[in-house]
Amino acid sequence: MKWILSLVLLFPLVGAALNGFLGTFWRRHAHRVALVGVGGAWVSAVVAVLSFRAAGGNPVHITYFTWLPVGSLQLPFAVYFDALTAVMVLTVTTVAFLIHVYSIGYMHGDPGYRRYFANLNLFVFAMLLLVMADSYLLLFVGWEGVGLCSYLLIGHEYHRKAAANAAIKAFVVNRIGDAGFLIGLFLLFSLVGSLRFPEVFARLHEHGATLHDALVPIGLLLFLGATGKSAQLPLFVWLPDAMEGPTPVSALIHAATMVTAGVYLIARSAPLYHWIPEVGLLIATVGALTALMAAYFALTQTDLKRILAYSTISQLGYMFLAVGLGAYTAGIFHLFTHAFFKALLFLGAGSVMHATHGELNIHRMGGYARKLPHTAWTFVIASLALAGIPPLAGFFSKDEILGAAYGLNHTTLWWIGTITALMTAYYMFRAVFRVFWGTPRDRELYDHLHESPPVMTVPLWILAAASVLVGFLGAGGEHGLFQRFLAPVLHGEHATGNLTVLMASILAGVLGILLAYQFFGLGRPDPAAWSRKLGILWHASYRKLWIDEIYDVLVRRVVKGIARGLYLVSDRVLVDGTVNLVGWIQLGMGSVLSRMQSGNVRTYLYWGVLMLAFAAWVLGTNGGM
Repeated sequence: MKWILSLVLLFPLVGAALNGFLGTFWRRHAHRVALVGVGGAWVSAVVAVLSFRAAGGNPVHITYFTWLPVGSLQLPFAVYFDALTAVMVLTVTTVAFLIHVYSIGYMHGDPGYRRYFANLNLFVFAMLLLVMADSYLLLFVGWEGVGLCSYLLIGHEYHRKAAANAAIKAFVVNRIGDAGFLIGLFLLFSLVGSLRFPEVFARLHEHGATLHDALVPIGLLLFLGATGKSAQLPLFVWLPDAMEGPTPVSALIHAATMVTAGVYLIARSAPLYHWIPEVGLLIATVGALTALMAAYFALTQTDLKRILAYSTISQLGYMFLAVGLGAYTAGIFHLFTHAFFKALLFLGAGSVMHATHGELNIHRMGGYARKLPHTAWTFVIASLALAGIPPLAGFFSKDEILGAAYGLNHTTLWWIGTITALMTAYYMFRAVFRVFWGTPRDRELYDHLHESPPVMTVPLWILAAASVLVGFLGAGGEHGLFQRFLAPVLHGEHATGNLTVLMASILAGVLGILLAYQFFGLGRPDPAAWSRKLGILWHASYRKLWIDEIYDVLVRRVVKGIARGLYLVSDRVLVDGTVNLVGWIQLGMGSVLSRMQSGNVRTYLYWGVLMLAFAAWVLGTNGGM
């Protein structure tokens, strides 16, 4: 296992290094190196999981070398491989490999082709390091690594101001959450004396009840870090703007890397949150509100990728709803299924962009299914999965979460989740009917449409098949294959929903689709007329409750004003004033001394007599004469 797990990390790291440092020699073929990197990681991950199962499913803890020897602190570079790690590693490598293949066609001819694939491999390495780390500190290294890679990939087209600004926004907003995460680690180390998972969890198992008060701020700070990475309230604002990056990057960020890191952190910290259920309830509440809010925003957006971006924020809210209630397996199961159909949705949007040379406004589209059949049907399959329609994957995983909320007597959270499910189905099929059905609304765009090449459509169909099939791994509730696989690691609450919950979930999805069909399939009643009738409700959704504008006033301008005030007071007055005062004193002394050096003998005699008189006065005062 030691060498197998080493290869999982080394393959993408070496691929990134080769393309990054030597890729100028094979620029047009950089994808070959990158595919070997991520493909080798996928094969190694599969072998590692099979070996793990053959060995009985016991956690594997492998130390490679001492990383940070600081006094009594001997922190090794080590990996921790259990059932949760296995799920995450397989999810990341599988989805990432398909996105790498798709990128060959999508990024063809891009001037930053080599740099793109180098950063994509590095992104995968950072995420794998994050989920395989045996300590919070090594996890934090991978955590910061995915943050760096997201900055590089969102800003891939750095010559465009919008892309550069989006990259900076993602980086800065994540720093807020990361600062909270880091402070939480300091507090955890001061409390437990270690950051390694086995040691931390063993200490919590023995003394968790007596450490409750100290664990509350730690749990809150770790969650603050998770809200940044996983785009939850109030730090979600970076993710919609991240759409400025290449679409395969959006697929990777939203499906298998970065935004799932926060959910993984909470699930990995389950032994900690077990002792602070009130913090868990806060996490669940924030998740439910985020899910509802993001779905509300997605109802009126016209940019196809932004609709999908708000959909991701909403689905991440479901995951936090689950892990916050202690239904960790349900949250990870939804993370797993969501990775496949969300990657498919983004790659489908990329295929539409490829056909329309970058157009994303759904109101300019229509009838695309006739010219983009592979893209259209795979997009519909993914939309059905996201809407929670049985027997697709999203139905099984979303039902687990809603069942957990209902079964644990959190009826309000269940209602929020069910209403969000209805809204999800509505906004996804609003996009489906606008883009792929009806008559073309821009004839010039329509006439030049062409289906994507096989290197792009084959990954679409593989992801579509996964969106149909992977849900069956969790069929059967706590007795499902997926749940039994994770049971030794995640000892949390299980979904205990009933037929009412099941039927409500299905009804919500079907009703959302029917409403979207009525408005955008049949056009009766007229959607534009209804938007005018809704007035402020429609505008509040379209403008995202003006949250970006509020942040601009309360955060950017206020912080900028404070910084300018500090600059004027501390820098201009104190620092510059002190330096200038010293200079003025020197100038004054120099002016006086220069006058004494006039070259006139009479002046020199005058100063000589004056100095002698001064000396006589001093000596006389001290009784020396």
